[in-house]
Amino acid sequence: MSRRVRVVLHVVLAVGVAELAVIALHASIPRHRPFEHQLGRHEHGHSFPSGHAMTAFAGATMLASFVPRYRVPLLALAALIALSRLYNGVHYPTDVVAGAAAGAAIALLLRAAGRRRSRPGSQGG
Repeated sequence: MSRRVRVVLHVVLAVGVAELAVIALHASIPRHRPFEHQLGRHEHGHSFPSGHAMTAFAGATMLASFVPRYRVPLLALAALIALSRLYNGVHYPTDVVAGAAAGAAIALLLRAAGRRRSRPGSQGG
């Protein structure tokens, strides 16, 4: 498998796992959204954690682990996506921070598991 395909699969996996985590957390943590000053269409559903922040940081962190020279712009883009959720008034700051931290953690854990699995002599490698 080519390196590009492997990178894309890792990023898609990280974003997919983050999205599944968001669905599970929204179902188990019924925190209402701040409705005072929402811009754009009215968001429905629970707010903790921010799904946009979680998936943006999962994807950016995973991609940055493969292309370290782009780490700063990738994480800056993820941060702008996360901050847009505050600007639009659809999340509390703790929603965004938790989503960003969880997304980055998911990517780092998946990357570490992938490295461990690909070592010579490891199971399944």
